Amino acid sequence: MKIAISATEKEMDSILDRRFGRCAYFLIYDTETKEVEAIRNNGATASGGAGIAAASQVMEKNVEVVLTGNLGPNAFELLEKGEVKAYSCEAVLVSQAIEMFNQNELTLIAAAGSAHHGM
Repeated sequence: MKIAISATEKEMDSILDRRFGRCAYFLIYDTETKEVEAIRNNGATASGGAGIAAASQVMEKNVEVVLTGNLGPNAFELLEKGEVKAYSCEAVLVSQAIEMFNQNELTLIAAAGSAHHGM
């Protein structure tokens, strides 16, 4: 399974960024191979539609799970339609967030947060 984690930097010891659409990077973690791919978030510098850009980008990587803080309405809807489950996590190390997910300690995001417009 592939997990996308919104992150401040491109290493496993970086901090989970609670902003999904505006995070700097996504770390794509493969639970089977333990490999990590860091990708720059296309939504981070978008003037609008950051959540849509970010959600589309992680879905192109065939992720099944997203670990982040919260999701705006557009990102939530797109991920939900793509059957990607999103979980809310505090700003901890990315490696800790993965461990918390594995221990079933994270909360499923069942509703979208408020929309943010622009940067």
